[in-house]
Amino acid sequence: MRFIADLHIHSKYSRATSKDMSPESIWKWAQIKGISVIGTGDFTHPAWFKELNEKLESTGNGLFKLKKDLQINDVPRSCKADVYFMLTAEISCIYSKNGKTRKIHSILFVPDFTDAAKINIALAKIGNLNADGRPILGLDAKELLKIVLNEASDGMLVPAHAWTPHFSIFGAESGFDSFEECFEDLTPHIYAIETGLSSDPLMNWRLSALDKITLISNSDAHSPAKIGREANIFDTDISYHAMMDSIKTKKGFVGTIEFFPEEGKYHYDGHRTCGISLTPKETLKHNYLCPVCGKRVTVGVMHRVEKLADRKEGFKPNDSPSFHSIIPLPEIISEALKVGSNSKAVDREYQNLLQKLGNEFKILMDIPLKDIGLASSALMKEAISRMREGKVHIAPGYDGEYGKIKIFEAVEQKEIKGQSMLFSRNIL
Repeated sequence: MRFIADLHIHSKYSRATSKDMSPESIWKWAQIKGISVIGTGDFTHPAWFKELNEKLESTGNGLFKLKKDLQINDVPRSCKADVYFMLTAEISCIYSKNGKTRKIHSILFVPDFTDAAKINIALAKIGNLNADGRPILGLDAKELLKIVLNEASDGMLVPAHAWTPHFSIFGAESGFDSFEECFEDLTPHIYAIETGLSSDPLMNWRLSALDKITLISNSDAHSPAKIGREANIFDTDISYHAMMDSIKTKKGFVGTIEFFPEEGKYHYDGHRTCGISLTPKETLKHNYLCPVCGKRVTVGVMHRVEKLADRKEGFKPNDSPSFHSIIPLPEIISEALKVGSNSKAVDREYQNLLQKLGNEFKILMDIPLKDIGLASSALMKEAISRMREGKVHIAPGYDGEYGKIKIFEAVEQKEIKGQSMLFSRNIL
């Protein structure tokens, strides 16, 4: 069965996360977006663990459903669908290794509360799990993997947003140059990486070291509306073990749904304080220093990929899963109507399209353009057509600043001349 899964989100107990990130709200928005399997996030947090235990019930296949008496029927009829939860968490490991401070984020997947509880007991001996939904632990990432393997025989660890400069396995500021440097003899237990918002499969295919690794994508959502901004497409049974086997073998893993990576907030190098965005070549020219203030710039994902890559741009390994680059539907409506994405006019049109055409992913990727035009307008039809073809204008993100994306007009940007550009990418 073909379905979409977003396996990395956060609960209301994580720092800088919406109070609306409750099981009920997550269940509702998964349907609106078109997601069949959604991660719970944060199972390490005691209060969230308790709430999940109370509000979810096992389906007997390693996944869970929201209890029926909690299912509020305010989802558009055209979007209503079954939603399954997978127990997931993100851990921040900060430690010293090989003479350098490492800051590595990892996602954990487990099939039941018993395994989650065992992991929580082990981690509680190392740090305070009450402090944040994404706990910060003085723990080597290899030791975290060892805990998962010892406490949850069917558990899996995946390096999160693998290229983010400050908190990832390949990050320029605190990461490693290879899996082996990080996980050593346990490297064979790493089956996937999460590519993150600032990179896509096309960039990751440039590293032959990743050929056997499944490239997964998730939203890392901190609010309900951000659920599904990136996601995975499976063609398997809807069960924990079928999905984990698919990630391990790539069989039944159809591909991913991606941000345009230039829109991610660490795509280019730069210095946000001075409003400076740099390509990797420009960074080298300036000797990694901000041309305005002279401080070191934050090295972005594109630069880091370029440094570790052993293949030319555009290379695609045989039998690689496909991917779709999308723009969230409210952003498209906002541009078409020339009003803010949080305006009432955008919400009205968003609800109109959901009612007439179905969930957001269907509208963005599957619904015939003719039907979109009939349900909305010729302008909306043209906007989604251009997005599907990759004909968009993007000023790339840098140093924590999200990129700016437009469909119908060039992006105004204050940074170094030449950064606003038209990307026309073949969506594979």
